[in-house]
Amino acid sequence: MKPIRPRRSALYVPGSNLRAMAKAPTLGADVVIFDLEDAVAPSEKDAARAHVVEAVGALRQAGTQAEIVVRANGLDTPWIEADLAAIGRALPDALLLPKISRASDLARVRAMIAADMALPLWAMVETPRAVLGPLEIAEAQDARLPLTVLVLGLNDLARETGTRQLPGRAPMLPWMMNALAAARVAGIEILDGVHNDIADTEGFAAECLQARQCGFDGKTVIHPAQIAGANAAFAPDAEELARASRIAFVFDAAENADKGVVRVEGRMVERLHADMAKRLLARAEAIAARG
Repeated sequence: MKPIRPRRSALYVPGSNLRAMAKAPTLGADVVIFDLEDAVAPSEKDAARAHVVEAVGALRQAGTQAEIVVRANGLDTPWIEADLAAIGRALPDALLLPKISRASDLARVRAMIAADMALPLWAMVETPRAVLGPLEIAEAQDARLPLTVLVLGLNDLARETGTRQLPGRAPMLPWMMNALAAARVAGIEILDGVHNDIADTEGFAAECLQARQCGFDGKTVIHPAQIAGANAAFAPDAEELARASRIAFVFDAAENADKGVVRVEGRMVERLHADMAKRLLARAEAIAARG
């Protein structure tokens, strides 16, 4: 079983806001994304890049439980080369790439990154082309610069398609599930997109529940007030843990060693269910270790 790193909540923080970047890792989000793209005006790009390098360096020295990710500007912008050079110096935990539409986009990025730089890549799925072929993106792997996480960008996708973001997200669900299936085939994680209305706590909770039920690993958030809700939604509850504990090791018993199916509390349990239960327990342990 691969080591589990919880990514229940991933907080976007503007790279131009030094105070917010210093505070963000203390707010309880599993992931903090320092943003050089959408949250930064063109006139502030250079200053924000310097701020992010400074902030990442300070956090590396101080140590932080939060996973620190930097979102660069897009491939076709005038800032991408400087972003990649700066991120290479800062060495965050991962590099998030916006508007990745096909595998060749990842190849272009990898060719631009210094040969001595090893860093996990995350990719935004936020264009019509991306949702038509997410498996091509998810399977475009590289040992030095592996793709480890997909992140939905539903705002950009809505803008480019004209799709309305309605409660329940019915127009978006086929694209969301297509991307999720691609992530699972490739063995990587996937995070749900943001909920724009900070004051709409009920709508946010509903989206978190929907994403958890669909199988997403966590949710990107735009405000600290959304962190606790995402963390709770994407963590196993007491009932889930109790059920997992009852079936996780049932096949380890000598009398079940050669069986493919056993009955537990009136339900038929296969080995795949035991494996899923073990992973759920491991996820709970990883979450508990964060404190």
